[in-house]
Amino acid sequence: MCGIAGWIAFQRDLRTRRPALDAMTATMVCRGPDAGGTWLSPSAALGHRRLSVIDLEGGVQPMTVDTPDGPVVLTYSGEAYNFVELRDELRRRGHRFRTTSDTEVVLHSYLEWGEEFAERLDGMYALGVWDGRTDKLVLLRDRLGIKPLYVYETEDGVLFGSEAKAILAHPEVQPVVDTDGFRELFGFVKEPGRAVWAGMREVKPGSLLIVDRAGPRERLYWRLEVAEHEDDTATTVRRVRELLEDSVGRQLVADVPQCVLLSGGLDSSALTALAARGMAERGRETRTFTVDFEQPDDFRADELRGSPDAPYAREVVAHVGTVHTDIRLDHQALADPEVRRAVVTARDLPFGFGEADNSLYLLFKAIREHATVALSGESSDEIFGGYPWFHLPVVQEAAMFPWVTASGLGPRSHPTKLIDPSLLLGTLDVPGYWAQRWADTVAQLPAVPGEDAHERRMREFCYVHLTSLLGLLLDRKDRMSMAVGLEVRVPFCDHRLVEYVFNTPWSMKTFDGREKSLLRAAVRDVLPTSVVERVKALYPHTQEPRYVGALQHQVGDLLAGGHQAVDFFDRAALTKAVQGRPEAVERDEREAFERVLDLAVWLDVHRPTLKLS
Repeated sequence: MCGIAGWIAFQRDLRTRRPALDAMTATMVCRGPDAGGTWLSPSAALGHRRLSVIDLEGGVQPMTVDTPDGPVVLTYSGEAYNFVELRDELRRRGHRFRTTSDTEVVLHSYLEWGEEFAERLDGMYALGVWDGRTDKLVLLRDRLGIKPLYVYETEDGVLFGSEAKAILAHPEVQPVVDTDGFRELFGFVKEPGRAVWAGMREVKPGSLLIVDRAGPRERLYWRLEVAEHEDDTATTVRRVRELLEDSVGRQLVADVPQCVLLSGGLDSSALTALAARGMAERGRETRTFTVDFEQPDDFRADELRGSPDAPYAREVVAHVGTVHTDIRLDHQALADPEVRRAVVTARDLPFGFGEADNSLYLLFKAIREHATVALSGESSDEIFGGYPWFHLPVVQEAAMFPWVTASGLGPRSHPTKLIDPSLLLGTLDVPGYWAQRWADTVAQLPAVPGEDAHERRMREFCYVHLTSLLGLLLDRKDRMSMAVGLEVRVPFCDHRLVEYVFNTPWSMKTFDGREKSLLRAAVRDVLPTSVVERVKALYPHTQEPRYVGALQHQVGDLLAGGHQAVDFFDRAALTKAVQGRPEAVERDEREAFERVLDLAVWLDVHRPTLKLS
């Protein structure tokens, strides 16, 4: 994985503006610690930071092909998993290659097919091609939006980068967040293409953005299409297994050490078992890593996690035969202000997933000492219907994002509790934002002839999870991993698997009355029975009261010092929660502590101008 940055300007000579490009590119060093490069012409300036994964000596970027009509230059982040097949086809068409990297294959694919190369690539990537033959920039993002790509329009062109911080480093860009940006922050619903920072946006998943002297224009080259599912259950189970095996196999190509993130849940265990088979065929061992916390014997079940991960992970390790490491985190590390600062800086945003972001960052930092590439299970729950709230009638009946509805049920905290009500309900009108976003999102989904109301609702649920929640999870995984130079691959995000399972009827996805019936059946033969039958558990969190106590102390300091971050919260409720016993603190209060601390760091580090109308 790598980091990219660039500046296109049609009314000035960018060869004199190298310091600005260098500043943008320097923000991507964590994404690409192995090498860096820049390329400048009068109208284009491209930067690159490289994390070497395939062809460690070749693949240096920006990569250029000089043609009689001008240079064609690529800056590229990600992996094209079908680069071997594409290279063979391009060779038959007369192309010659100097390296064995996928980067060169991507560049020659553009030379051969132009903008239509987008449909031919398979993988996770974000890239920019400057076509000097026509003075045109082509920005491309993968189908599911696994890799990020931000863009900012200027008076005479655009700025772009793998992360918002690359654009914010440009001297002509001011860090401003307006009302729409705050709705995105507080809503916990990701709108494809929207960025929190004013004037900035993301290239939408599955899209091309072409920029020339006439201005930018966008072309959608992929979207989830509705199609009739014609396979019976047995055939569907076999097809799911085939697609998953092929996806895992494609993603094992690397010239650096690899591993699998293993939780002992169905998704990660399936990846571990299939990856181990593929690695064994290559004569390599499989390494696995599991995150755990201090005092694991004191685990207390709740509505989101009915069992601890470690025992199930150990069963998978013994069953499959991996070289395993438990990464145990303590409350001091999780609450460390320097860790929080690193996490917020990596996100460029104040709000994420609280402690989960901190633990992911620490986990990845530990893994990076042993591996450069890791496999992870994102999107399985979204396509197979694995989250608990998929199966709650009260959630199914609500015309709302399921995770928003579920977050307000029972002891599960609502993501906006303890935030100043006048901000949420007045200035931002978050409920109205949710309602409009829900209506706009489900309206994108065509009707299926003959589909009953329940099947339609469950298809809507899968669709909004893939378009409005998955992006949040992929962003989290990308930022926390790339902050330490670890490339995370996500086999369940293979677009062929997503398309197939998305169009499988809900009744077939739950054919035995359980969540993820199809996936359980598809991998039952390679896993321990206990793991196959395990009930879904969400990402783990520490249950150590001393972690909460540390948060209370830090938030107390913010309250005493009158920090600006406190103004966004219900001060009275926050003060009361800070004064309570750590053991008695509710989850919504704990999450509020994490949010106010994150917000304080963000305000201190980024110093944004806030424009709330």
